[in-house]
This record gives sequence, C-alpha cells and structure tokens, in this order.
Amino acid sequence: MGTVHARSMDSYPMYGRDLGVNTDDMEMMEAVQETKQEVLENKNVVVQHVNIEGLGRTKEDYLGYEISDVFTARNLVEVMRKSHEARQRLLRLGIFKDVEVVIDISEGANALPNGLDVTFEVTELKRLTGSYNTMVGNNEGSMVLGIKLPNMIGRGEKLTFQFSYGTKETSYGLSFFKPQSGYYERNFTLNLYKVTGQFPWSSLKETDRGVSTELSFPLWMTDHTLRWEGVWRELGCLARSASFAVREESGHTLKSALSHTMVVDTRNSAILPRRGALLRINQELAGYTGGDASFLKEDVELQLNKPFIWGSVLSASLWGGMLFPLGRQPTSIADRFYLGGPTSVRGFGMYSIGPQSEGDYLGGEAYWAGGLHLYTPLPFRSNKGGLADLFRTHFFLNAGNLCNLNYGEGPRAHLQKLAECIRWSYGAGIILRLGNIARLELNYCFPMGVQSGDRICDGVQFGAGIRFL
Repeated sequence: MGTVHARSMDSYPMYGRDLGVNTDDMEMMEAVQETKQEVLENKNVVVQHVNIEGLGRTKEDYLGYEISDVFTARNLVEVMRKSHEARQRLLRLGIFKDVEVVIDISEGANALPNGLDVTFEVTELKRLTGSYNTMVGNNEGSMVLGIKLPNMIGRGEKLTFQFSYGTKETSYGLSFFKPQSGYYERNFTLNLYKVTGQFPWSSLKETDRGVSTELSFPLWMTDHTLRWEGVWRELGCLARSASFAVREESGHTLKSALSHTMVVDTRNSAILPRRGALLRINQELAGYTGGDASFLKEDVELQLNKPFIWGSVLSASLWGGMLFPLGRQPTSIADRFYLGGPTSVRGFGMYSIGPQSEGDYLGGEAYWAGGLHLYTPLPFRSNKGGLADLFRTHFFLNAGNLCNLNYGEGPRAHLQKLAECIRWSYGAGIILRLGNIARLELNYCFPMGVQSGDRICDGVQFGAGIRFL
C-alpha cells in the first residue's frame, strides 16, 4: 500500500531525575498520554492540516487537487486509505521520485482533541533525466534513447526528446506534454517528428516528417483522444524489383487529418488478460483541413476475455475497418489496411493477404478478422509462482479477409465481397509474457483457405508484439 507512517504515541520519557521529569508530574503525563492514545482508537477524527514538504520548482497549488480528498476522511482507516490514494496520484504525475506519508496528532493552539495532520514528504525528479530501453512492436524490436525535462514550469509539464532505432523503423521526435490541473487524464500533447520505415512486404520505404496535436480526456467509462496531424510523406521503392504499382505510388504527398479514438478497457492486463473486455473505435478524416490525401477511415477492435476451467481463459477478438476515398483521387498505399502474420491471421506471412502486384502487397480498403483462443497454464506445473507463471499454452482459430470494394454498390454487395475467399488458420503454441510490455509467441500453424498470391507460413511461426488478434 505504499509507505504510510503514523507517529508513535508512546514516545514520552519515563520519570526520573536524569530525564528531567518529576514524580509529581506523572499523573498529568499519563493523562496526556491516554488522551493521545484515544485519538488513534476513536472512530471519528478530523484532518486539520495537509502539508507537502520537499517542494522545489513544483507549484503547491498544482498539487492541491491531488491531496484535497484527504480532508474528507472521518476515521483513521479512511485517513490512511485516502492518504495512500493521494500518494498514488502524486506519483502518477511523473514529477516525483518518491513520496512518503506521515500521519501525526495535530498540535498548536487551534488543535482539536481528535485532529490529525497529514504530511507528504516528496522528492522531486531532477530537471534533466535520461533513459535507455528496448521496445517490442508488431514483430519488430527497437532501441530507444530518451531525454526528458520533467515538470519544466512547475505544473506537470514535460518536454521529451526520443530517438528510436529498430529493425524496420528509425525515428526521432520532440514532444511537449501538459496536463490539466486536477485532472491528469485531461492533457494536451504537441509532437514534432520524423519517421523512416521499411515495408519489405510491399517493397516500399516511407519517410514521414510531421507535426501533431492531441487532446485526451475521459468521459464516463470511456477514454477519448482528439488528434490533428499534418505530415509530409515521401514514398519510395525499397528494391529495384519493386512492382509498377508500387513505383507509381512513389513521390511526395501531404496529409492533413483529424481523428478521434474512443476506448473502453476493463481488462486486468493489456498483454495477456484473464478477464474483461476492450472496445476501441477510431475514425480519421483527411482532406478537409488541406493536403493531398482525402478519405474517411473507420477502424474497430473488440475483445472479450472470460476465465474458464482449471485456470484457463477463453478469449474472442474481432477487428474490422473500411477506408472510403473522398473525391476522385484513389487512396494511397500508405493509408490502406494490411492483414496477415503472427500478430493477426497466424499461418500467413507478414501482411501477405489481399491485393498484390508482382509479389508486392498493396493493402486493401476493407477488412475483417476474428480469433478464438483458449489460454491454459503450462502442464505438469509443480506449484504456482515462479518462472512458469510467465508462460501460457494456447490453442487458436483465426479467420479474416482483406479486399477492395466498389463503393457504387450497396451494403449487401460489400458484405458478399468480404465473405468471399476467407483465409483461416488453426494451431497451438506457447506464449511468454514480458511483464506488461509485450509478449512472444511460438506457434505451430495450419493455414487454410489460401488464395493465389498469398504467402503462407505452414508450420512453426514466431511472433512478438503488443497487439494480437
């Protein structure tokens, strides 16, 4: 529960000449001690003062929202619980290295018999901090170096420079983060970035230089993010053997897009949940604020998890999305959906389902994918705990399709097109959970419903990432 201290009530000296206490004063001392002891045992207390010690550049009024709830406590148990919750909120701000809580009897002329003082002893982060770590994306890894200036102006602001070098992507960027006082979940972010990525399944390389702004806020049980992005995109061929369809996509484009994301997440873990559900809906509108790209993009993700027998978990996932071109200009290869690989429809090559030209996969404007999983603990475990808890065995059934639609046709024709040529696969494997960062999968797959041009991985397939079907 963190560190919450209560000052000892029995710290009074015993009587004696050397301790400076006369025997005539003992009755008074004992009465005072009994009175102070009753404060801890009394059900009704009053928090008179809440103090914060150790502040340097942090503005005290910024922290008032985080600790004000402590004043509402009416008994000692509530004081300790609300103090712990306030401590967690202070640490969540990302501006303190450590926070200690001390609960003591109120003293002074205005002290009440049942009054308490709560003191938060904080240690601020340094003005400049650095970090080095590794990240795991969708079947790729990267090394990340970062420099942060936390709490720049004293109200939770943060300036971050980050450089990332990965197997398929290299990026660097500068971001400024500003939370709303009293509502840390409501925050504003400004980003400047450059990203260079390689996409071998499409013989494509892409360099993005852009700026984006984000406004995040909770609303009832949902979390929302409003985003504007302006990006200058440079597309080129990764190899001389790139198809003509990829070559004609090469060149410079400018995209200006507004997007909205809504998330409802009740899962107990984002990496390998045992219970709970996830709903994520994303909409992106490009072209109305300028730029060359003009489209409306919808993307939905649903996941349900339920405990089953003998410590196993049943999980069901459903993904889907559509890309509507606005105007006469076709959609870009950089904006379309891609499907297939160890993180989506297992048993197929990375993003190797759907339209392709001369072996280069071009993506599609509509897709769906679904998965059923049975996760079980490792068999023959002697007891719970230890390294074995990081592993799971799983049995899976995946299916999906990706295609282009003729938007002049009706919804029935669209559903019929998405129901044609369904790729599916089944198999089993072992999962390793890397904390709350990522997970690794080693599966044996049986791809089915293979169409001409699909690239399959029949047999053993390795996957690493955060988001899995």
